[in-house]
Amino acid sequence: MKLECEFFTGSARIMYQETALDVVREIAQIPGQEDAFYVLDVGDIVQKIKMWQLKIPRVKPYYAVKCNDNQTVLELLAALGTGFDCASKGEIQKVMSIGVDQSRIIYAHPCKPSSHLRHAAKVKVPLMTFDNETELYKVQAYYPQAELVIRIRCDAEDVQCPLGVKFGVFPEDASALLATAKSLNLNVVGVSFHVGSGCREPAVFHRAIKAAKNVFEEAQTLGFHPNLLDIGGGFPGSRGNSLDELAKYINKALDEFFPEGSGVRVIAEPGRYVVASAFTLCTNVVAKREVHDDNGSLLSTMYYINDGVYGSFNCTLYDHQVVYPQLLEDKSNEPYMPCSIWGPTCDGLDQVVSEAQLPKLNCGDWLVWPEMGAYTLAAAGTFNGFSLPKVHVVIPHHTWMYLEEYLGSSISFGESGGAAISEDAYPESKCRRDIGALGGPVSSLSCHDSAILDVVNMEDQMAQLSFFDVAEI
Repeated sequence: MKLECEFFTGSARIMYQETALDVVREIAQIPGQEDAFYVLDVGDIVQKIKMWQLKIPRVKPYYAVKCNDNQTVLELLAALGTGFDCASKGEIQKVMSIGVDQSRIIYAHPCKPSSHLRHAAKVKVPLMTFDNETELYKVQAYYPQAELVIRIRCDAEDVQCPLGVKFGVFPEDASALLATAKSLNLNVVGVSFHVGSGCREPAVFHRAIKAAKNVFEEAQTLGFHPNLLDIGGGFPGSRGNSLDELAKYINKALDEFFPEGSGVRVIAEPGRYVVASAFTLCTNVVAKREVHDDNGSLLSTMYYINDGVYGSFNCTLYDHQVVYPQLLEDKSNEPYMPCSIWGPTCDGLDQVVSEAQLPKLNCGDWLVWPEMGAYTLAAAGTFNGFSLPKVHVVIPHHTWMYLEEYLGSSISFGESGGAAISEDAYPESKCRRDIGALGGPVSSLSCHDSAILDVVNMEDQMAQLSFFDVAEI
């Protein structure tokens, strides 16, 4: 029996023995189903947050909203007590609309439009980054009470998306900016850096934290009292990667330069780490064209699918992501032939995979694209009138039990067809309406009361989460 439950402001499918791929296959087999769609595995995100707390416990994650602003993702992370890295007025509004307190937001964009800066002042989001003198004068004019974090540049040598070319002041030039901030009577409270998105050089974090320590000392010399270190993003999110190597360098550097008891709070801005592997995309083959040589021999087949670089696969252009499909149905006994995969729009640029080897596909066949949660939907458009894929939320039963028990809930289970299912039929899933996440009032997973979310903190939630084995979640 399929169980659907209310989940924050949406709904979710509870998985007992099934996997996310089982749900993908089930949706694809619905008669008349041809549209591309996503399956979001909530359990994957909860497990990532737990692993973060286990590996780098001193660093509080501030999720990079730009990576994927899916409503369920934001509501889940808000309930788990994470902070949020916002880059614009719109992202601040979206995060605050689900009840997140201003104290859990960092406006992490060094070059802000004046109107966005005024909005931050209006809604009292004080924590924000800067890396240039012009920004300081804007802050002095529109939000002199802001709590400023100077962003320095320290680039990884091997990275998926380099960012230093656009943002960050070289550490040796930071003192001049700090002096300007002091002359404007502004408040510098910390130092941040971003080694680059998708970092493949763990040792860079030691260099960057060491450089940040030097800037801390320069700020103190000028009379500032910095107490925040923001180590940015760059954390990998694919299932084949772990935090172990990065954590080794980060923890060692923190112990060396910002030991416990130093009074410095440490945060980070993970994006792809949190969501990349939680989203699976499924696309339909809508057309095909065979390419022959002058003798009529088949050279390759062009397959056209119903999502492309103007949609989810913008990640291949903007995020330098390499994608490759999996077959939904087993065709391993069939010969593999050269092919290419194209998006649905009229633009010749809309090529998803230039060269691939796949069995012969027919119109109506499905291709599965794992680990499509990072920088996909967030930047997708509807060029040529093609709609964005729908997101279907699934949650493993053990994860559901954790959220119900430790976050508090008032949940109604319902069969996917709409008929109500008695809680007594599933006593282990009965709602615990007497226990809140912190021993206080029970919050609802189907609403976002700011009075509830404001008191949830990462440390308390992760302390409860640590009772569960990773495999259980």
